[in-house]
Amino acid sequence: MNRSIGVCYYPEHWPEDIWEQDAADMAKAGLTWVRIGEFAWSRMEPEPGNLQLEWLDRSVANLGEAGLKVVLGTPTATPPRWMVEKHPDMFAVDENGHTRGFGSRRHYCFSHEGYRAESRRITEILAQRYGANPYVAAWQTDNEYGCHDTTLSYSDAAQAAFRDWLAQKYQSTDALNRAWGNIFWSMEYDTFDQIGLPNLTVTEPNPSHALAFRRFSSDQVAAFNLEQVRIIKAHSDAPILHNYMGRITDFDHFAVGADLDIASWDSYPLGFLEDRMEDGDAHKRTYAQQGDPDFQAFHHDLYRAVGRGRWWIMEQQPGPVNWAPVNPAPLPGMCRLWAWEAFAHGAEAVCYFRWRQAPFAQEQMHAGLLRPDRSPAPALAEASQVAEEIAQLSDVSTAKAQVGLVFDYASAWAWDVQPQGAGFDYFRLVFEYYRGLRKLGLDIDILPPDCADLSPYKLVLAPGVLTLSDALLGALNTFDGVALIGPRSNTKTKELTIPTPLPPNLPGLDATITHTETFRADMERPLESSGTIRHLQEHLEGSATVLERTAEGVPILIGNDQIQYLAAWPDEAALGRILSALCQKQGIQTRPVSAGLRIRRTDTHVFAFNYGLEPVSFDGQTIQPAGVYWTTR
Repeated sequence: MNRSIGVCYYPEHWPEDIWEQDAADMAKAGLTWVRIGEFAWSRMEPEPGNLQLEWLDRSVANLGEAGLKVVLGTPTATPPRWMVEKHPDMFAVDENGHTRGFGSRRHYCFSHEGYRAESRRITEILAQRYGANPYVAAWQTDNEYGCHDTTLSYSDAAQAAFRDWLAQKYQSTDALNRAWGNIFWSMEYDTFDQIGLPNLTVTEPNPSHALAFRRFSSDQVAAFNLEQVRIIKAHSDAPILHNYMGRITDFDHFAVGADLDIASWDSYPLGFLEDRMEDGDAHKRTYAQQGDPDFQAFHHDLYRAVGRGRWWIMEQQPGPVNWAPVNPAPLPGMCRLWAWEAFAHGAEAVCYFRWRQAPFAQEQMHAGLLRPDRSPAPALAEASQVAEEIAQLSDVSTAKAQVGLVFDYASAWAWDVQPQGAGFDYFRLVFEYYRGLRKLGLDIDILPPDCADLSPYKLVLAPGVLTLSDALLGALNTFDGVALIGPRSNTKTKELTIPTPLPPNLPGLDATITHTETFRADMERPLESSGTIRHLQEHLEGSATVLERTAEGVPILIGNDQIQYLAAWPDEAALGRILSALCQKQGIQTRPVSAGLRIRRTDTHVFAFNYGLEPVSFDGQTIQPAGVYWTTR
């Protein structure tokens, strides 16, 4: 499949007399795709029913006639001011009961029926007008679901919809009371109308109630998205995408992605390093201008799974951003490196955000490919270089990995509801496993939690999946490779209660967790072998073979030739050793890499990326900082 680069563009921000030159310059730079429209509702419809789309017609035609392909976004992430006057109760409400009002973006509640009708209406208008337009080659629904903590809403609309969702799911309050254990603290309900939202309680709400609200909220996002998808598909054959974010787990991306043709995500390596990672100051200082060596790759692999093999980057960081605690500029070469790393992981397109830096409003300090005065910014030359290299390089389609890593959004919600320790986080645990595999020079496929076929893999990991699905348990029963499960995996029901038989209750393993303890950051416990465990330990009894013990002789890793259970959170040294041993057992060739070096293999090429601050050697080649190297296989 052909690879290409693109850009995000806002013609409504600029005088129309420069549009033609913008399009010509984009084409000259080697860009193929241009995303427009996703924030322009107030210009499309300045008053209720007063459609002003002629400017959009001209913009689409201008770009298309320059040889560019348009991604047209539905504008529902930014409802105009008149919309909130028409529907004053459409706002989301935060968990403290505060209305999240007008003045920025994403100011709507997914459960508000009036706003959903308005969203369907504007989507229908755009789909009818542009569905057969030859220049509109793809669609984007809304923008960044979940950004700014907007998945969960505690509004009256959400409460009414939640009660209806519960009634459909449980059918009776007796069934709900039993499932949630509401006899505890006399929390039983007689009617669904008595059930409120799990906020503003005296102490923590019932965890089953809180998890049900998370599932409901995720379902609302998927339903909102599906409404737009169905409308667009009725008028257009062009593929439909949504642009997800980094480390957003508030809704199930697999569920939303099931209705889309392609997954995309918005990659901001420097912003995410500072804003969304727990690593200490030394790590952040080392990678401040490059980004974490594994964070982008993890999301590339995740969204390749969400898109069932098809995925893009819709927004690629081109320079300093405006929203992180600190906002350094990328090292020269990083905008090229990030693009090639995405292509090596299977991306079809990488689109930079944005064409020209805005001189006004909230994002005026966010760099673009051009400065506000239309002069080139540093990333433009790197983007053009990538375009030239794409034309010269043969297909780089992604090869199947030998290692699969299960990722489950419902487990992220459950860990958040019941972490059992301050700062314990599902994403953090899974990401540490991913990073450990990458440091061994391995490629990884992310697997959905209902994966029913593990046969392509020699090694499958499922850390922290609180409830293993029937499909995955069935696949484990017939798996020819080795599965590493835990910690906390299969330890709760879907209602977030303790199951019977007691966990982990895995096929072929006689083992029971007697109790779970979490401990302070300064209470790491050494193992008999190298490394320590930290944060969390489950105590086991049973006849399963013990493979690892603490220095005090307490079992923490048990298993057989098919399945192993790790009953603790290992540090980097212990995890690396355990993963290395599993790979050796399964005949998976590892290639440990230096701190900043990362490898990615495709069917045709081997790529190496240097995230470090010093030159590194790979296959007899010296790769400079921010350097990319590839060779044929």
